[in-house]
Amino acid sequence: MKETVYIFNNGTVQRKDNTVFFETEDGDKKFLPVENIKEIFIFGEVNLNKRVLEFFTQKEIIVHFFNFYGYYVGSFYPREHYNSGYLIVKQVNAYESDKRLILAKAFVEGATKNSLKILKYYDRRQKNLDSIISQIEESLFFIDNQITIENLMQIEGKIKQLYYSAFPMIINNEEFAFESRNKRPPKDYINALISFSNSLIYTICLSEIYQTHLDPRIGYLHASNFRRFSLNLDIAEIFKPVIGDRTIFNVLNKNIIDENDFEKDLNSITMKPSGCKKFLENLEEKLNQTIKHSNLHKEVSYRRLIRLECYKIEKFLMGESEYKPFVMDW
Repeated sequence: MKETVYIFNNGTVQRKDNTVFFETEDGDKKFLPVENIKEIFIFGEVNLNKRVLEFFTQKEIIVHFFNFYGYYVGSFYPREHYNSGYLIVKQVNAYESDKRLILAKAFVEGATKNSLKILKYYDRRQKNLDSIISQIEESLFFIDNQITIENLMQIEGKIKQLYYSAFPMIINNEEFAFESRNKRPPKDYINALISFSNSLIYTICLSEIYQTHLDPRIGYLHASNFRRFSLNLDIAEIFKPVIGDRTIFNVLNKNIIDENDFEKDLNSITMKPSGCKKFLENLEEKLNQTIKHSNLHKEVSYRRLIRLECYKIEKFLMGESEYKPFVMDW
């Protein structure tokens, strides 16, 4: 299976013949096994030229760029090698028909049901989340009744607000106070972690879409507009609770990440490279963890589940089967 490479040091990525290596500012060189790489995450100040990007295109390697503080900057998305004109037409037709709302509702439903699974897991461990669970379950019934994307997103926003209100009860760490979700900029440790985690899930979903016939520019819950990618944001809604939030709870409740892994200024809190590395290590562990797939009757990794979700969307767009979002069955 192809691997993910993370680069935190400053330096230069260079191509020499049919190989690529990363050279740090100190002159240390590390060759990158391009035949076994699916994606590269760059967090340091890294230089690379057109020859390197051409080689990455040839080897079908996506590159995701983050700044020093873990903020997502953008992605180098190579020429689509699996793109299908037939499926692009199907995607556009679905966007302009009632299929858009069907898909959008499914994404919100999947995200909500997975959020409920997590809350019920912690409620069974004496976290007293009954009230929040009941309110989300009530909101769940309204999803299917919505007739516009705008109204659907209002329901989604209410559900997310309720879901995040449970975080202080789930996280057993006095250093990490959390009142409400805020993004630009994050004003506390947990919001900084959530933003970093979500950005990673967005990029991982983008990498998995690249391995399918889907075009990531055409989303359904998130409008297809001047934003370059939106389908990955849709799919990520299902997996942010399953993969990202569970990793957040793990690193905080086990004291893997502490306040020393963040940097404060007057207006925001950002993650230091030390915190980013710790979180990525635990996120990779979660992505590689396997579960018994109820339909395939075999073990699959959480990362593989994202790819399978893309295939299910393809089949729905081609009229081969109904789309049902992934929901944890424990």
